[in-house]
Amino acid sequence: MAKAVFLQGALMRHVAVMSLTSSVGLMAIFAVDFVDMIFISMLGNKALAAAVGYAGTLLFFTNAFNIGLSISAGSLVARAIGADQPDRAREYAASVAVLGVLMGLVLPLVVLGNLAPILSWLGAEGDTLALAQRYVRIVIPTMPLMSLAMVGMAVLRAHGDARRSMMGTVFGGAVNAALDPLLIFGLGLGLDGAAYASVMARIVMCSYAVVSVWRVHNGFARPALPVLMRDARAIAAIAAPAILTNVASPVGNAIVTREVAVYGTDAVAAMAVIGRLMPVAFAVVFALSGAIGPIVGQNFGAGLFARVRGTLVAGLQFLLGYTLLAALILFVARQMIADVFEASGEMRTLIYLFCGPLALMQFFNGVIFVCNACFNNLGHPIYSTYVNWGRHSLGTYPFVIAGGAIWGASGVLMGQAVGGAFFALAALLLAMKTIRKISAPEPVDPFAKDSTLHHVSGRRNW
Repeated sequence: MAKAVFLQGALMRHVAVMSLTSSVGLMAIFAVDFVDMIFISMLGNKALAAAVGYAGTLLFFTNAFNIGLSISAGSLVARAIGADQPDRAREYAASVAVLGVLMGLVLPLVVLGNLAPILSWLGAEGDTLALAQRYVRIVIPTMPLMSLAMVGMAVLRAHGDARRSMMGTVFGGAVNAALDPLLIFGLGLGLDGAAYASVMARIVMCSYAVVSVWRVHNGFARPALPVLMRDARAIAAIAAPAILTNVASPVGNAIVTREVAVYGTDAVAAMAVIGRLMPVAFAVVFALSGAIGPIVGQNFGAGLFARVRGTLVAGLQFLLGYTLLAALILFVARQMIADVFEASGEMRTLIYLFCGPLALMQFFNGVIFVCNACFNNLGHPIYSTYVNWGRHSLGTYPFVIAGGAIWGASGVLMGQAVGGAFFALAALLLAMKTIRKISAPEPVDPFAKDSTLHHVSGRRNW
């Protein structure tokens, strides 16, 4: 029987354990991506690094759909467990998994049919465009496996099984790391070798996550069309705005990549390096949303609203401490990092910038992640959509244009960071207001006129 493990005990401990274990898994994958970039840089062709940057931006967009579905799975399963409804938890998990596979079959067909125009819009051209297309064509057909893997890991976190959720990505990262040098250099496949290694990693992650949910927690019910139809509305109520929320991030990144591309291949190569260095250094920050979500969801499902509020506070405290530590390490190691990639000129300048003030600004990204976790698990996923789209449109485009006009490529990155800080503050104020108004969980349509308000069952002061 599913056990609600987050209803008791110190919230800071739950936040720290879930965040650190989740981040180990994320770091395994991101570290492999980072090593990929080192190996690709060793091939001596900056166009290869730029191609990976463009391909990564596109793949991040497609992965936003998987993230949205995993958020839905984690939220619904955690609430059901908190409300002592294990059968409903199993049914929700199965329904989301089926929808994830279906979406993973359809979306790659759409992307592959429009691949060249999409990459060209991002700024890829010539040899870089051809290389990026090759990379995407190898990796994107495995999207159904990635969807199952992410849903499975979200279900494990909802059960409080942070260790197995972590190990899925650790095993995937280990396979990727082992195959990278063999395929890139040993078999002489170059960029294609890095793509094939990623494919094998996805197969391993999917297998481990699904088997763990099934055997350890009996976490999947047998898929059935009537159950899927019944659950579709509840899943869509969270997944649809969560997908829109996560689509916003690659759109914002695409805007930044497009503006940076004006300053040449060196600048785009630097973006590719930063894009892989950032999630390694700040894996804990990236893990916060998925880590805090089950804690919020279980306590919300059990009606322990004071613990919901305490989870937000503990998450922000943990975030601040980690950001300061990570930024200090990056600053000390900035020269070594730049030297590893043989960076010079604009590329070195941007890497130094990230390892300095921009690293500290990751705190504001973390605030948005924490607040989004609260919105998604408190019946207000549309708030996450508002925050993320605001942050990656109004909080990105005018700021990067202004920054670029004043300081060039460095100004583009600084503008992106400053715009994000304004929306982080807005997200925090909205999260505090939302928690003061929560009542018992109930099915909602996030796009209905009154969906963003629950009946007030008593205000709680901060």
